[in-house]
Amino acid sequence: MTPTLVALASTTEIPVGEARRFVVDGLEVAVVNLGDEGFRAVSDICSHEHYHLSDGEVEPEDQTIECWKHGSTFDLNTGRPLTLPATRPVRVFEVKVEDETIMIEMEDGDGGTDG
Repeated sequence: MTPTLVALASTTEIPVGEARRFVVDGLEVAVVNLGDEGFRAVSDICSHEHYHLSDGEVEPEDQTIECWKHGSTFDLNTGRPLTLPATRPVRVFEVKVEDETIMIEMEDGDGGTDG
């Protein structure tokens, strides 16, 4: 499958230390601004239960995001859970920034294959 770049937002739309939710072909994605470390994108749905990670707390220094409901923390570079109750990783998407536009790489047929 050939990866496709999907434009999601301007770099000015997501403040440092915050996440925003986007839906691409039915797939919910959280895009996080880590300041000098750039942007990261992961599945927006916690692997423990169906809650949006983009509603949780971002730690730019640790490059993590915490699920607001049960407190599982995920590594934004690998998707691995760092704390319980989550035991399964969330999907990570490659992020590209060109001319202040944040884009993620999606594979053909990606929609609906979250996790």
